[in-house]
Amino acid sequence: MFRIIKKEVLAPNIYLMDVEAPRIAKHALPGQFLIVRVDDEGERIPLTICDYDAENGIVQIVFQAIGAETHRMANLETGDCFADMVGPLGRPSDLCEIPVEELKKMKICFIAGGVGTAPVYCQLKWLKNNGVNVDCIQGARTKDIIILEDEMRAVSDLHICTDDGSYGIKGNVCVALEQLISEGKQFDRVVAIGPMIMMKFVCQLTKKLNIETIVSMNPIMVDGTGMCGACRLMVGDQVKFACVDGPEFDGHLVDFDQAMQRMKLYKNEETRLLLKEQEGESHHGGCGNC
Repeated sequence: MFRIIKKEVLAPNIYLMDVEAPRIAKHALPGQFLIVRVDDEGERIPLTICDYDAENGIVQIVFQAIGAETHRMANLETGDCFADMVGPLGRPSDLCEIPVEELKKMKICFIAGGVGTAPVYCQLKWLKNNGVNVDCIQGARTKDIIILEDEMRAVSDLHICTDDGSYGIKGNVCVALEQLISEGKQFDRVVAIGPMIMMKFVCQLTKKLNIETIVSMNPIMVDGTGMCGACRLMVGDQVKFACVDGPEFDGHLVDFDQAMQRMKLYKNEETRLLLKEQEGESHHGGCGNC
């Protein structure tokens, strides 16, 4: 059993949890993910690692309660336990393989959207601990759903933007990136992690700007072990699976339209499961699909 030692509400329906998982914390690296299961009847939920503390045996996760299973996760409290937690899974960020002295010479800009802020924070903290300073753009629709701001500022040169202009730069992350470049910033690499549509448009912009771009395809993972095939995607002319070959890939080679189409296949099923969870015994299956 994996005990929850801290629970925090970061924004509406967005939760942070610190969980006791010594073996995972000992081996985790930025960019990797884990799989959690609430109980023996629960579904497997893949989540990228937000932070880890090898000395104290703690891993930190951030998730948004959207479907039935993540709502069940949100109902857990400090002291409760997950039945299963498996990891670390996936390939670490390739930044972990680059010599630190070379990293210090690189001009890197991270772009974080929504709960994608969590895995971005993990990489930023690792870089900061190794003496590497980078820029980060954090975007949200409005100020109220900005998460982990203080933590992000502590490990990067943070630039916040909101679609409605309620905080920071007015506009989306692409507007913010163009503004930074117009002000004289130069970047060798962009790392974008967030909603699929955000990563798609970031890659369209950086391709025009000729900036190498890495994206994390964790949003399309389901099983997390390469067994289900749900996270199959085309990267250039090669078939890849986000969970075992990634989750990070060259964003300029990813077929985002195909990946987003695959994501739609699972939305109806998740909606039905959520209704069944919410309605309990009163759920009669009248939709004809349950």
